[in-house]
Amino acid sequence: MFLQIHTLTSYHGTLLNRDDAGLAKRIPFGNSTRLRVSSQCLKRHWRKHLTDGLSLPAGVRSRHFFDREILPRVCDHGIDDDTARILIRTLIQGLIKEKGKDSDSNESSKSKDNSETTSPKKGASKEKAVDSLFIKQPVLFGKPEGDFFVSLIVDAAKANDTETAKKNLEEKLKLNKENFRTLMQQAGYGNISAGLEGAMFGRFVTSDILSRVDAPVHVAHSFTVHRLDTEVDYFTVVDDLNVGEETGAAHAGDMELGAGIFYGYVAIDIPLLISNLTGCHQKEWKKQEREEVANLINELIKAITTVSPGAKLGSTAPYSYSDFLLVEVGKKQPRSLANAFLQALPPKGDVMQSAVSATADHLLALDHMYGVTADYRAVATIKEWSNSVIDNMSVAETARNALAKIFEN
Repeated sequence: MFLQIHTLTSYHGTLLNRDDAGLAKRIPFGNSTRLRVSSQCLKRHWRKHLTDGLSLPAGVRSRHFFDREILPRVCDHGIDDDTARILIRTLIQGLIKEKGKDSDSNESSKSKDNSETTSPKKGASKEKAVDSLFIKQPVLFGKPEGDFFVSLIVDAAKANDTETAKKNLEEKLKLNKENFRTLMQQAGYGNISAGLEGAMFGRFVTSDILSRVDAPVHVAHSFTVHRLDTEVDYFTVVDDLNVGEETGAAHAGDMELGAGIFYGYVAIDIPLLISNLTGCHQKEWKKQEREEVANLINELIKAITTVSPGAKLGSTAPYSYSDFLLVEVGKKQPRSLANAFLQALPPKGDVMQSAVSATADHLLALDHMYGVTADYRAVATIKEWSNSVIDNMSVAETARNALAKIFEN
């Protein structure tokens, strides 16, 4: 069962997503180059909205997870700093480092002492490097995992001496390598081991013990339905205390601005999402409690249609709601409607209406070629919708009816 979400959102002069040169991201598509907003950018802002509004445990993606999240909590249990660092380092090596080789995903290289630390600065001791809890690449950990890590270390620290505690922790990690997630659940730390972000957008790790989480929410890079057209905005800064003494600006700069109508596309694998959230087998997804999942999907649809990338807030106010939303529910493989815009729309007349009409025409053509490709569809738009078979309703009604169709018996 899949839920597909298509949107058309118009932005005025903004710089929603920049590349490494500071220019607006772009991509060639069809007969022209378009402005683009990356899926990573979109997911980041949607995740923030969801974690602020829902009670589900969040995830933390950071290189400082162990020194800033785990270490203070371990020390709060009365464990001295040196012992805590040794045990946390043991935990890091057991969780992240693959035996006998570098981790080629989240932690890409090892220091000479075979630990996942940053290289010691000139003059620093090897012992200091071992004590470092900083990891080279940001790794996603969920709050339930963090809680469990703390409990493991606190339990190990009950041994008579640090060396025994370290060996006990190493043994526990080794013995439970194959069923680490199950061990977490049995200890009462929930099913969303990698947090809300991991449950929705997945987590890829090559670790021997951390669980890989497949992403049930698939997000496409959004792009403009017309060709790219940007302008370089030249700006200056005036020195308030230098008025009248000399001409010119105290500072001058520029940034690339672009306006456009962006097509966005999201596909959600409902059984996998429910499996990630509840720990059930995917085939058992319909038997699970629905309220929490339905609330999450409803909030995600709201975020997709109303939450904007937060770039250049002070100088461009890049806030916009979607003018068009199409949701589809069905068991067939999802497919984007991006090809409705292979030929860039001309910049004349009501371009948003042209985009809505192009979407309707392309959907009709696909259904003519393959048969109806969804069990249920609904639209929310302020523009004229030409397909009378698909109802035009509010965003709230669209989401509510789609959820009812997903969970119907």
